[in-house]
Amino acid sequence: MTPRIKALVVACSAAVILATPVRLLGQESLATARQLYASAEYQGALAMLSALLASNPSPQERQSIELYRVFCLFALGSVDDANRAIDAMILRDPLYRPSVEEVPRRLRTVFTEARRRLLPSIIEEKYVVAKTAFDRGDFKAAAGGFTQVLIALSDPDIAPAAEQRPLADLRVLASGFNELTIKAMAPPPPAAAVAVPAPVPESAAVRLRRIYNVNDAIVTLPVVVRQDLPTFSGQVFVHTNATLDVVIDENGLVESAAIVSGLIPRYNPLVLAATKAWRYRPATVDGVPVKFRKRIQITLVPGR
Repeated sequence: MTPRIKALVVACSAAVILATPVRLLGQESLATARQLYASAEYQGALAMLSALLASNPSPQERQSIELYRVFCLFALGSVDDANRAIDAMILRDPLYRPSVEEVPRRLRTVFTEARRRLLPSIIEEKYVVAKTAFDRGDFKAAAGGFTQVLIALSDPDIAPAAEQRPLADLRVLASGFNELTIKAMAPPPPAAAVAVPAPVPESAAVRLRRIYNVNDAIVTLPVVVRQDLPTFSGQVFVHTNATLDVVIDENGLVESAAIVSGLIPRYNPLVLAATKAWRYRPATVDGVPVKFRKRIQITLVPGR
């Protein structure tokens, strides 16, 4: 081959290579990008997928586009960029799980490990948002948030972690608050006209059934025998408060306990468990032990 003919062939080849992406960029579609990927034209596919993302696709289309971006990045050896793209997909939609048919075998483990790493913290954050909505009375938002938490806790990728603390405790809390939210959203029953009986003095039987509190002048308050709070092993950066209600029975044992305000996700379940070992000298009315509702403020201080 003469030098002139050889130079001509090289120039024509370069022209074909340069012309191909220009022709395709005017026809951006996920199907075309998939064809480029299947043909091992990873750079061209990646450029087309980036252009598709810039066109503000629907959430479902966006997941498919980003999935193929991950495939292209791995094929080009950009492993760190591919891992960051996977994390972004999971953070945007924690419940998204690509089907087995979509993901090459060698990448399935990468997706699974990323979901196992990210889902626990995502679930905790969603629980905090739902509980905050519950505290301010936005029950519709709270119900949606608690439902998402419970669905995420059922994800098979984190099944072992969901059976252990802190996720197991979050499941109990989310289920309880979800039930309270549903009840709060239910319409009240129709009012019925009833005769209001005249007040009568409390009998001994009534006193035994009633739960007294600090506002009842006739009650002698319970005395703490043992009320130890568990150690918090995490880091505290700001003053964090929670309010705990316990019902102390006639024997000085904690009959029930509930967090009524504030949220310390990793600590509240430990406190609730610790209340089972708390002991008191019970409250009394006229010397007779009665049930008493006690409110306890819990504060975590930075540096402790």
